[in-house]
Amino acid sequence: MQADAPAAPSGGRSDDRVVTSIDAAPMTHLHPVPDLADRIYNPGLPRANITCDAEHPAGTYSPPAAMTVMQQHIAFWDRDNDGMLWPSDTYVGFRKLGFNVFLSAIAVPIIHGTFSWWTQNSWLPDPAFRIRMGNIHRGKHGSDSETYDTEGRFVPQKFEELFSKYDKGNKGGLSFQDVQDMVRGNRNIMDPTGWIAGWLEWNVSYYMAAKDTPRGRLLLKDDVRRIIDGTIFYAVAREVEAGRLRMRQLQGGMEPRKPVAATPAGAAARKID
Repeated sequence: MQADAPAAPSGGRSDDRVVTSIDAAPMTHLHPVPDLADRIYNPGLPRANITCDAEHPAGTYSPPAAMTVMQQHIAFWDRDNDGMLWPSDTYVGFRKLGFNVFLSAIAVPIIHGTFSWWTQNSWLPDPAFRIRMGNIHRGKHGSDSETYDTEGRFVPQKFEELFSKYDKGNKGGLSFQDVQDMVRGNRNIMDPTGWIAGWLEWNVSYYMAAKDTPRGRLLLKDDVRRIIDGTIFYAVAREVEAGRLRMRQLQGGMEPRKPVAATPAGAAARKID
């Protein structure tokens, strides 16, 4: 005769079979996980070349066949589409995003000094400190959100957890304090490199993309997804260039005119070394 199943501990659950929080561990109540079974097909299955979420289960763009999501994240900086990021590419990219000369210059040694060696095809470092896009998955650090897996794919479940855990009040985005709470919550033991990297990445993202809303200044959920797949960088660069164009026209006594929209980002496939 089959024995009865043991009673489930008291606490929150996503259905009658899966317990997701228990009273004995208050952190499981404080940081709930989402039940996505009816919203995204197999949300724990990593997507190789597209991002998606509960609101866009099929994604929002035509995915490039030749780039993982993590490669798409940095493709904006590959100006000549050769699969190699030079230090000059990084500097120019940050300037296009509206960062000043000082911050753009500081970003170069931090990024290339950290990631260049790990992405090479041999144990010998690259004297030019280039980053190989094809090996960027080796640059995944600890104390992160785990939205990228170790091969550079996108994990919808982990993306949604960013907001179920840290978007307090269901605002549709992360406030500055939410971002700090998330960075602290993601910390792994004895991982100072990951702590610093996570803090820098998320605070730079907030500085670049947060928007004023009726509920305060927020890093919106859709913009976080676009940061992860890199499409937001092209949009921000177009906005920055349009602002600079208007400023030049006003300074020259000309009436501003609307610049021609650029081709959406991430649509073209390319060969990655």
